[in-house]
Amino acid sequence: MKSLRSLAVVAVAGFASVMCAQEMQKPEAPKSEAQKSFEQLKSLAGSWQGSMSIDPPSKEFDGKTVQVSLRPTSMGNALMHEMRVSGRPDDPITMLYLDGDHLLLTHYCDAGNRPRMVARTLSDGKTVEFDFLDLSGSNDYGHMHHATFTAIDANHHVEEWTYMERGDKPAKVRFNLQRVQ
Repeated sequence: MKSLRSLAVVAVAGFASVMCAQEMQKPEAPKSEAQKSFEQLKSLAGSWQGSMSIDPPSKEFDGKTVQVSLRPTSMGNALMHEMRVSGRPDDPITMLYLDGDHLLLTHYCDAGNRPRMVARTLSDGKTVEFDFLDLSGSNDYGHMHHATFTAIDANHHVEEWTYMERGDKPAKVRFNLQRVQ
């Protein structure tokens, strides 16, 4: 009876090993555009600094420099973007993450709200563009409405952000960033 039980245990263990090996040999499903875009953005992980330009011009931001940190978090399931502009006390944070077949961005804005945007990949393969989806919190002071990330090379990228001021007046900011070694 003992040998029959031992044989059953060996058979079950062998079956489990075969099933596990088959699962490991299955080819990976092709990545969605959202997954490819997320991987592209995660390749920008690191510290960046650069210049900014704003349209329409603003005395508050003239001559300011910007520092950006991009860091994968939550076991690689989210990308945290932190931005510091010289002379400003705020540190807006943006989280980028996959939600099903969509790449989403939630911006925790110094205007006190949280706009969400959904990504679309442009045909150049280097640019990920985010379009406004919805807003949580007050819109009394406006909200971030659009964002574009363009990878130039491993050490340079450009970010363009559009802030919608009260009265639906857009302010566009461009950051030319270089990786900090």
